[in-house]
Amino acid sequence: MTSPLPILVVTGLAREARIASGPGIAIVQTGGHPARLRALLEESTSAYRAVVSFGIAGGLDPALRPGDVVIASQIVAGDERWPSNPAVVRLWAQRLENGGERKTIAAIAGADAPLLTASDKGALRAVSGAAAVDMESHVAADFAATRGLPFAAIRVVCDPAGRTLPPFAAAALRPDGSLDIAAIVGSLARRPAQIAALPSLARDASAAFAALSRVRAALGPGLGLGGLSFGEALGDVL
Repeated sequence: MTSPLPILVVTGLAREARIASGPGIAIVQTGGHPARLRALLEESTSAYRAVVSFGIAGGLDPALRPGDVVIASQIVAGDERWPSNPAVVRLWAQRLENGGERKTIAAIAGADAPLLTASDKGALRAVSGAAAVDMESHVAADFAATRGLPFAAIRVVCDPAGRTLPPFAAAALRPDGSLDIAAIVGSLARRPAQIAALPSLARDASAAFAALSRVRAALGPGLGLGGLSFGEALGDVL
């Protein structure tokens, strides 16, 4: 009997990848570098049954707090729009309803560079209408569309819309998605005023990753996608 094809899960951070991992899951993580992610996906010759963007995100909707969950209705990047698979959206909403998580179903914006300031987040919110932003979902959605695969995204707000991040956040990750401690320490040494932001950032991250772990547990094996039928395009793999 042929084994089912894996679900491709796209993340930016190593910690996100560890939370998402499990049987039937193939993970690509690129440390918040959309260009690298595009290149890896374009070179991929592997077969998948669906594509999921999973992890934390920046808040764009001022009503969202750290730890709030956004299930993407669609991904928005410039003039591009990629809808999420409606069956997955319904399933995830049901699973999280049972778990009691604060959630919303809304558009998620994709960005090719970090949005560090509250004003930048507000500007993107104004033009996109999105509730959150990350640096992987638009690349993953485009890859899924190119391959004719079902796509969905689920993200947990880390930094809220009104939070301006310190400069070190722009260079805090290595290509493998782990923290670049040397780069962070160097940035703090050059601009010590950034240290004042660390307690609030730590609280936000703690709330976000705790919620992300709960989300992963609520979705279940295979992120809950194993029992869904996506149509003839996937043949008998589901």
